[in-house]
Amino acid sequence: MRQVDPRLVRAFVTVAEELHFTRAAARLLVAQQALSRDVRRLERELGVELFVRSTRQVRLTADGERLLPYARAVLDAQDALLAASAEPRPLLVDVNSPGLVGQRILARAREAVPRLELMARFESGLTHAAAEILAGRLDASFGRWAGLPAALRRGLAQQPVRYEQMALILPAGHRLAARPGIPLADLAGERIYAGAGNPRTPEWTDLARRLFAGRGIEVAPPVPLAVGEEEFRRVMGRSGLPVLAVVDFPVPPGCVSRPLLEPVPLSPVSLVWRRGLTHPGLDALRSAAAHAARTGGWLHRPPGTWLPPQDAEAMTTGAMTTGAMTT
Repeated sequence: MRQVDPRLVRAFVTVAEELHFTRAAARLLVAQQALSRDVRRLERELGVELFVRSTRQVRLTADGERLLPYARAVLDAQDALLAASAEPRPLLVDVNSPGLVGQRILARAREAVPRLELMARFESGLTHAAAEILAGRLDASFGRWAGLPAALRRGLAQQPVRYEQMALILPAGHRLAARPGIPLADLAGERIYAGAGNPRTPEWTDLARRLFAGRGIEVAPPVPLAVGEEEFRRVMGRSGLPVLAVVDFPVPPGCVSRPLLEPVPLSPVSLVWRRGLTHPGLDALRSAAAHAARTGGWLHRPPGTWLPPQDAEAMTTGAMTTGAMTT
């Protein structure tokens, strides 16, 4: 397949517009001799004569007239490509579920860089989102970093964002629904839904198993996988199971949310992205996360809280290695 240098095409189009080699060379900021060489080279590569030259004038040949629209189309496509490459592409950000910390961070970042496109996705779990990030189908997500398999973490970077207090979503008629808060000891004998069987959220189920271990609390077996807020509400309404969540999780109709106590269990949230990714939208997202964490005290861990040791280490190490970004 023959390849044509776009520089030669631009030389042809410029001479065709000026019908004068001296003026065309001045437009292109090249020597007239070099421009003439480029046109001759293009004629050789195309196997046609493009111009009739004389000492008094330059005019297009029939082949030159025929090929000029195609040459202009080539240059238009090249200019469009260069213009598109100069503008950052949309940053694809998974916020897991509506109403949670990721969506709040995304909103702050959008306010900071209104000219950039930061597009939300709702993947519902960091394990699934991490695989999508590594495959290039997502750029960033939020969730529990320590719950990811090591094979996924190797290609990713993280920035700790927040410790979220965990809660229980209960049917309004549940025996514990009237309590303002629920001590973990009072959940002995309960079966609680924590995403078991959902391939998108094994990091959440793992956190639940660690929390429930030794307390007589059972992780409920898998229920039909529900994707989307409405389907989740429908399926969980039919099951009647309490649901492990965080205090900001949207409460379905007919249910109540109660914080867990004694100790207060925490869900660690990090911003996660593909290692080596550079994008001004990611910079804005990281700055928004750092600002929110700092001003909201989101990374302060009070006494009397529960967190698995590997999560505490990951959040501390992540804070040291990613560096604090400010707005």
